[in-house]
Order: sequence, then C-alpha cells, then structure tokens
Amino acid sequence: MLIKKALETPAAPVDGLKGVTIRWLWASADGAPTFALRLLEVEPGAATFRHAHPYEHEVYILSGRAVAHSETGEFELEAGSTALVMPNEIHQFINRGDEPLRFLCAIPVAPAAGGKNK
Repeated sequence: MLIKKALETPAAPVDGLKGVTIRWLWASADGAPTFALRLLEVEPGAATFRHAHPYEHEVYILSGRAVAHSETGEFELEAGSTALVMPNEIHQFINRGDEPLRFLCAIPVAPAAGGKNK
C-alpha cells in the first residue's frame, strides 16, 4: 500500500487555463495499474476546458460550488456532489462561487486515457 497527503502533492497549472491547477495524486508513474486520481482546483470565475474524451470519469466535489455543463444539461454542484461523465460526453466544470472549487477526478490510466498519466 502507498500513502501520501493530497495537498503535499505538487500542483501544476493546466496548460491554456488560467486559474486551474491539477495534482496527480495517483497515476501510472506511481504504479497505479487501472485508475489515475487527480485533484483539480479551480479559482472563482475560472473553468475547465469544454471537451470530451473516449473514456468515462468520475468526479467528487470536495469544496466550493460549480456548474457542470454537459450534453444532458446544466447542473449545480457543491461539496458532496458527485458526477459520472460518460465516454465521449462533452463537459465542462465552471467555478461560479466565491471560493476555490476543489474536486477529485478519477480516469483510466494509459493507454485508455490517450497517453501516459503523470
């Protein structure tokens, strides 16, 4: 078993997105064979890319408030909310609150995720 503290994992800016950082908590580099777990932090007014990918991912909101846009509608999310994003579903998470939005996101490790996870 491997253990680490999430907030001691280095946060990296997401290329092309102002106010969004990512912490790769567990990934292929750690030896994770199936899933990668990421912690994303989105500053007030910032958002993730509007995008889709060929794999599902699961999201769990730790803190803050968000609006999730998808092909199936617009959803209000808050701490304790969870979302399942289906493969090839266009989606985006927008921080519309006054505090940072922090959420966990699980995705498959490479090759399903389109490359080696960090």
